[in-house]
Amino acid sequence: PCGAEGWAQDAVPPGAAFAAAASYRGPGNNDTRSNKALPILLWWSGSLFPHFPGDTERIDCPRGSCLVTRSRRVARHRRTKALIFYGTDFRAYEAPLPRLSHQTWALFHEESPMNNYVLSHPPGIRLFNYTATFRRESDYPLTLQWLPGVGYLRGPAVPLAEKDAWRRQGYAPVLYMQSHCDVPSDRDRYVRELMKYIQVDSYGKCLHNRELPSERLRDTSTATTEDSEFMTFIARYKFHLALENAICDDYMTEKLWRPMHLGAVPVYRGSPAVRDWMPNNLSIILIDDFDSPQELAKYLDFLDKNGDEYMKYLEYKNLGGIKNQFLLESLERREWGVNDMTLPNYLNGFECFICDRENTRVKEEQEHKKSHGKIPAPIARIAQFKHMGCPMPTPGFGNVEDLSGGDSWKEMWLQDYWQSLDQGEALTAMIHRNESHQGRFWDYMHEIFLKRTRQH
Repeated sequence: PCGAEGWAQDAVPPGAAFAAAASYRGPGNNDTRSNKALPILLWWSGSLFPHFPGDTERIDCPRGSCLVTRSRRVARHRRTKALIFYGTDFRAYEAPLPRLSHQTWALFHEESPMNNYVLSHPPGIRLFNYTATFRRESDYPLTLQWLPGVGYLRGPAVPLAEKDAWRRQGYAPVLYMQSHCDVPSDRDRYVRELMKYIQVDSYGKCLHNRELPSERLRDTSTATTEDSEFMTFIARYKFHLALENAICDDYMTEKLWRPMHLGAVPVYRGSPAVRDWMPNNLSIILIDDFDSPQELAKYLDFLDKNGDEYMKYLEYKNLGGIKNQFLLESLERREWGVNDMTLPNYLNGFECFICDRENTRVKEEQEHKKSHGKIPAPIARIAQFKHMGCPMPTPGFGNVEDLSGGDSWKEMWLQDYWQSLDQGEALTAMIHRNESHQGRFWDYMHEIFLKRTRQH
């Protein structure tokens, strides 16, 4: 997927290096149909086509086979049963119109909600029939896409004595490394306030106050690839500020899992449901458990000075220390792998999920036709708000009412969030009216704007 921004920014999932892999065919089945008889799945976001090297592939999934392609020439073909969209690339004003009644739309979106807030509103997400998102409620959940496996959590931590020696050399107890500033979670505003009460070493572009010790470590590509020298350096910190770029249930990235892998304690703000996924009850420090940055700083200072209390947060690394059965079962149950060539990646997995659903739908429609209506037609699946829905962005510190009129975060993200609702509504209205001309999208947007103005 898009944009390798690195540990210092917002990185690409470890399972995303699929482009050079041999084409994935699926687990196999007894489907004897020729390619000319198979349902077609079209990757509308062609840059994401998870096959190498061609434009079209046959996939053999558990319930039947399909042809998958990125060639838009088949967009209106009667055998083209599903269009697959990548959430970050999905633009309401570019959606294929008219929407054909024999086609379903599938959404693949493992990236941040900030990449497309259209999908966080009911009108936007309900455009889709199938979903693969970071939310556990989606049809094909990608929640643990950043966690390669349980062994990743058990990696050894730097001994406490070494961390304390590092502290005596003048390094802070807390690390912040972020180069993607001005994001919906408004994390820098919070960290800026926290810095008033405790020493924080900030190496990225945001709130930069310290230089990395070598030119090599300052190279973004070093940070992106879990370079051993880089990992050794950041592992010496007791606490890592782990603040996601946007807030949504189950949206958890390497910002959370990497410090845990290294044996640094994440000071976390991100998924409100993050506790459900933690190895035990004392693995992370949740920013939202504290009334203020000052209270959080007091607690971090206490742990910094009390080694036994600090080490309780790393007990999950001991034998039998991972107590959370839900986490263990979820890792065991998922059919795709992260950096594991023995398992399919999640793109191929979602493809087969859609292929199986579409083959079932085709069969049910045929049975309905043959029975002259005695067997009911299949009911269309519609994605639900909980498959992706994310809350409105809020300030990282303080209340929105207290922000000045020209505050850049307020102007950018609140506007983006609410405009996205209008875009979802405009596209929905166009589909209902069987519009075929994309250029009319802005007329619909204007109509919605006038309606809102009248209501207020």
